[in-house]
Amino acid sequence: MTARSTSTTATGLVVVGLCCQEVGASLAVILFPEVGPLGMVMLRLVFSAIVLGLIARPSWRGHRRASWVGVVQLGVALAVMNGFFYLALERLPLGVTVTIEVLGPLTLSIIASKRASAWLWAGLALVGVVALGGGGLDRLDLLGVLFALGAAVSWAFYILASAKVGAAFPKLDGLAFAMAVGAVIALPFGIANAGAALLRIDLVALGAAVALLSSTIPYALELIALRRLPAAVFGILMALAPATAALAGFLLLGQHLTVVELFGIALVIVASIGAVRTAGRRADEVAEPVG
Repeated sequence: MTARSTSTTATGLVVVGLCCQEVGASLAVILFPEVGPLGMVMLRLVFSAIVLGLIARPSWRGHRRASWVGVVQLGVALAVMNGFFYLALERLPLGVTVTIEVLGPLTLSIIASKRASAWLWAGLALVGVVALGGGGLDRLDLLGVLFALGAAVSWAFYILASAKVGAAFPKLDGLAFAMAVGAVIALPFGIANAGAALLRIDLVALGAAVALLSSTIPYALELIALRRLPAAVFGILMALAPATAALAGFLLLGQHLTVVELFGIALVIVASIGAVRTAGRRADEVAEPVG
């Protein structure tokens, strides 16, 4: 497989993961009145941990202490990121919440980038994020914004920790361990928030569906993609999240888009395409030395 095809495949994995994630988030919003945001986080992480454990069947042996520290860091990042995200989603529209959240990986992409062109695409994506968020200023809740910013910071830490764990553990082993850590952290908060609703089989089943769509599938795809893409490129690709979130919110939750929001989505998509093309050119330069 050539460097360009590897980059293209990794990009496709990220896009599919984003689509699954936002469909899952839309379903979670529908369940909020029954189980609450933290109850939803618990269901999401617990079922994701179970599924990944069954699929990966990770081995406990042969790992250094530093690798286990990375697993714990990733697990904490997963629990905190999801907690802040759902708390924000309870107060803000899906598109606006993800727009604010994506500032985390965008900032990371700027810091980590080693090419001047990446700064251009990151800047354009940032303008798109601001425009997309500007379309919903009349709907912004201050506490919701703070929760979304917390999710943004956590997302940046998740990217760094995920890359570290992906390099230290084979296949999905590290992610399976980290998801279990996140589930344990979320368990007491989720039980307190959901209460007796956890005894309803239908709600638990829907929670399992959210887990597959929002955590298991996208996180697995992202972990695989992070092995093939630089952290800077991956961070810029995450700029697609506001577009998929706004579309899912419109189609599944009836959250209508304004002209300003559509303009922001267009800028984010253009920036993401530019980032992918830049990554492809860089891969070609490495694979095909001059002379």
